[in-house]
Amino acid sequence: MSDMSATTFFGGGEGRGRGLPSLAVFVGASYLVAIAGSAAASDAGALYSSLERPPWAPPPWLFAPVWTVLYGMIGVSAWLVWRRAGWDARTALLWWWAQLVLNALWTPLFFGARQYGLAFLDICLLLLAVVVTMVLFWRAHRAASLVLAPYALWVAFASALNLNLWMNNA
Repeated sequence: MSDMSATTFFGGGEGRGRGLPSLAVFVGASYLVAIAGSAAASDAGALYSSLERPPWAPPPWLFAPVWTVLYGMIGVSAWLVWRRAGWDARTALLWWWAQLVLNALWTPLFFGARQYGLAFLDICLLLLAVVVTMVLFWRAHRAASLVLAPYALWVAFASALNLNLWMNNA
């Protein structure tokens, strides 16, 4: 990426309404999902600590910093696509919104309702939606797709953890 300019990375020419205010909308939408999840699972740390976890499970304190960074990246990725392609990328952006909705549903399912099986179904659909979003983003803005790679990896890991927790705590 050393030969790419910042303008190239961040999407080239800026269309009307595609600057910093739209960045705030995309990043804000991502962090609203985080806030909604926190509200739906105020006892998440205690519940997670009480579950029979595999030896490879992360400690409870790790989730907040990881998700804080990932939600920012999720928002930036959509903004990069929006900034470059605008409404021409509506299918990709609809998938982005779909993965955000699936993301928002997981915490209330797992921690709020303690429906580990439904949460597993949701997180599998979330992983699928993230991968589809990455493929569609690749066509519009390769860097935006790559920005989602850590998110996809974390969701894949979280899927395995969800399955293990469901099997061991049902």
